[in-house]
Amino acid sequence: MGARFIGMVLAAALAAGLAAPASAAPDDVVGPPAKLPSVPRGDRLHNLDFLFGALKAAPDETTAKAIEERIWALWVVSKSDTTNLLMTRVKTALEAKDVDLAIKLLDGVVKVKPDYVEGWNRRATIYYMKKDYGRAVADIREVLKREPRHFGALSGLGLILQDLGDEKQALEVYRRALAVYPKLQRIPDLVKTLQEKVEGRDI
Repeated sequence: MGARFIGMVLAAALAAGLAAPASAAPDDVVGPPAKLPSVPRGDRLHNLDFLFGALKAAPDETTAKAIEERIWALWVVSKSDTTNLLMTRVKTALEAKDVDLAIKLLDGVVKVKPDYVEGWNRRATIYYMKKDYGRAVADIREVLKREPRHFGALSGLGLILQDLGDEKQALEVYRRALAVYPKLQRIPDLVKTLQEKVEGRDI
């Protein structure tokens, strides 16, 4: 895939919501924890709004991490039994390292349930790991159209921009992720490093 096309896709993604308001190691990708907490029933949007407010105000990393896990629990679990079944199969495929099958299953997820954010995000992460940046960014765009506070997708976009050498834009995206989630792991160190390279050291 040509650099010009990737640049066009990135520009479209940024125009869709990043300019205003997933090879790095797998550990660099911000994703759901292996075990998700249960969350009380109720209005999903209200719960997310409350949790994002708490996430921003969290006094320490332990508290922030617990809130993050509750947010992931709301993102990951769909109200559709079909979608949940497909996502279980995606997990099994990934555990078996059958990436192609995982992508095909996720193709089905986003087709059946296009408003399910985690379908787009999980596929974006897989494309990122395959260094298929054009498709990864296209899926990140879909995530952020539906959930502009998605710190996992923002972090993934920052990693892609870094890989493409656009350190200035990567810094901006990481800062947007931290505005949502100030105690997001690893990202503050990336911001510090990029800030020194892009803006220079404080005198």
